[in-house]
Amino acid sequence: MKELELKYGCNPNQKPSRIYMQDGSDLPIEVLCGRPGYINFLDAFNGWLLVSELKKATGLPAATSFKHVSPAGAAVGLPLDETLAKIYWVDDLGELSPLACAYARARGADRMSSFGDFIALSDVCDVDTARLIKREVSDGVIAPGFEPEALELLKQKKKGNYNVIQIDPSYVPAPLEHKEVFGITFEQGRNELKIDEDFFANVVTENKEIPESAKIDLAISMITLKYTQSNSVCYVKGGQAIGIGAGQQSRIHCTRLAGQKADNWWLRQSPQVLGLQFKEGIGRADRDNAIDLYIGDEYMDVLADGVWENTFRVKPEVFTREEKRAWLDKLTDVALGSDAFFPFGDNIERAHKSGVKYVAQPGGSVRDDNVIAVCNKYNMAMAFTGIRLFHH
Repeated sequence: MKELELKYGCNPNQKPSRIYMQDGSDLPIEVLCGRPGYINFLDAFNGWLLVSELKKATGLPAATSFKHVSPAGAAVGLPLDETLAKIYWVDDLGELSPLACAYARARGADRMSSFGDFIALSDVCDVDTARLIKREVSDGVIAPGFEPEALELLKQKKKGNYNVIQIDPSYVPAPLEHKEVFGITFEQGRNELKIDEDFFANVVTENKEIPESAKIDLAISMITLKYTQSNSVCYVKGGQAIGIGAGQQSRIHCTRLAGQKADNWWLRQSPQVLGLQFKEGIGRADRDNAIDLYIGDEYMDVLADGVWENTFRVKPEVFTREEKRAWLDKLTDVALGSDAFFPFGDNIERAHKSGVKYVAQPGGSVRDDNVIAVCNKYNMAMAFTGIRLFHH
């Protein structure tokens, strides 16, 4: 297939729209179901790059949940414990394949942002993963292949209109990439930077100890940032992103946004949230919304409005700020990556509140000494990579 006509571009008024290869060769993809759009393909290709790189760096199956050309979540296929299976709403599916675990993690870390996502999988989509995808609200999936039964399950989604894209894993793009804005063509070399454990060798803090597990988490963080709209930071724990702050104009806003998402991920594992009793028939998205309100500071207003009566079988007790802070203090050994240097130590202060112990960033700020001093204050280990990872 030389080109594929799309329904429209980013918006319905932007026509005509298509994807094609400038050299006239065949596209490295095949649409097996549905009719993917312009933004779908942006998410699909960026997501495919991300999971491919995660797989190469860790040797594990990888998945990502993309929304508006930034990942809402990314993870590798480590097993789920009982608590994670419950908060990701997959505890009824039994033991999952590594690829399905990767997607459950990628989707589950920030379910609010992942609603209506485009999925990228590093490996052939198996039945376990297809079963999980089938019941989520999603726009489509890209993978290097699909097991026959998995493909049949996905073709049942959205009345046969779910977008399923198969990509040729052997495809290698040209070393130069181009983008046109306002009729003007931009050209740059592709970002082929390899991120591995050696990327974190220059540890500049008093604490020099970064264990292998933390190096893997830092690598996941930096690879995720490589395909996230800048400015961006990423919190990672246990092989998955737990908070991504994308596309903010200031570094501290990235850190706060991603930190709040990491906090929510951890609060969902608290006894107060795990003990919530939902009414029969409440959908996963409605449960997600209810939990988000419950752990938010506005819950008193929700109680006053009587909204709980439509969602819960038993009226929940208020989750106080003091109780939330006490639970958040149990979150430890989190890894944090930043796509550019931290200009002030306030970013580290905020990261500390979300259990960050390991940090990776390019360095190069005139206030590096201040940032290092704040890390030393909390006995964090921080590596300077020397390399920025902006993505636009």
